[in-house]
Amino acid sequence: MWRILSGCFMGWSLGANNSANVFGTAVASGLVRYAVAIWLTAIFVVAGAVLEGAKCMGTYGALAALSADAAFLVTLATACTVTFLTHAAIPASTSQAVVGALLGWAALHGTPDFTKLYKIVTCWVLTPVGGIVGGWLLFRILQEVIEKHVPSLVARNRFYLLGVLVTGCYSAYCLGANNVANVTGVYVAAGLLDAPAAALVGGLSIALGVLTYSRKIMMAVGKGIVPLDPGSALAAVLAEALTLHVFTQIGVPVSSSQAIVGAVIGVGLVRDRKTVNARMVGRIAVGWVLTPVIAAAVLLALHLLWKGIPLWVDSMCSGSSISPTPVPYLWQ
Repeated sequence: MWRILSGCFMGWSLGANNSANVFGTAVASGLVRYAVAIWLTAIFVVAGAVLEGAKCMGTYGALAALSADAAFLVTLATACTVTFLTHAAIPASTSQAVVGALLGWAALHGTPDFTKLYKIVTCWVLTPVGGIVGGWLLFRILQEVIEKHVPSLVARNRFYLLGVLVTGCYSAYCLGANNVANVTGVYVAAGLLDAPAAALVGGLSIALGVLTYSRKIMMAVGKGIVPLDPGSALAAVLAEALTLHVFTQIGVPVSSSQAIVGAVIGVGLVRDRKTVNARMVGRIAVGWVLTPVIAAAVLLALHLLWKGIPLWVDSMCSGSSISPTPVPYLWQ
């Protein structure tokens, strides 16, 4: 069961990175305090993972045959990739990182099944598009409703606060339901965990990442793309949540980062396309493109090291000095 530790690390890194997609816009706009945001996110992430997380668990098992060791290395490679991107304040696609690591493993062992990949890639493309369309529509509708039916400034502020809290909790729920498969789905495919246990372990791991290391990326998402007012934050978070929930029902884990970035851009296009920070969007896009490549490269490095561990252990147990023998073994 020690192999599940890499999944816990993966969940922690996902929570630290993707919690920004839930309340990042609200925190950056000053509508919700950071401490309140992370606790609400943690609670509803676990709820979503436990109640609906099993719906996406079977997707990754179709891409490659996985052993227990493969599940450990795939999740470790994914976690390292997402942690690196989190440290660089780049919203990462955990879905792309998992698929990159999975395909890297499958290619090493001659078992990739690319016939299942088209559905996942199609959903990757549709995720930011759905966010853009949803953000654009919801912001326009919200503007119409507020201007006609909520004339008081005090009433508007109360409406925005309640709306952001409700949609943020809903978004956290959808994040747990959709993205928990990125954390522990490979363990289900490898037979190490059943779907309910995997959902619980993954949800708690994500919650831990939210509570301990999410501030930096939260501010990057909330302020770095488009300056947001409360109405913009509400529309963006709701568009992201709806996008995630739709793909959860389809059974495909997608990137909450792509959904929220698309939603924020959609809002920005309604307000003024000049307010969209093209440089920040370009930086995020580069991160998305490189994510599966980096994950596959990290998987390869970990695999090479993993092959050498038995020789190192045997050498230590025998009391002899380590010979150069493991080096050629690593590259066989």
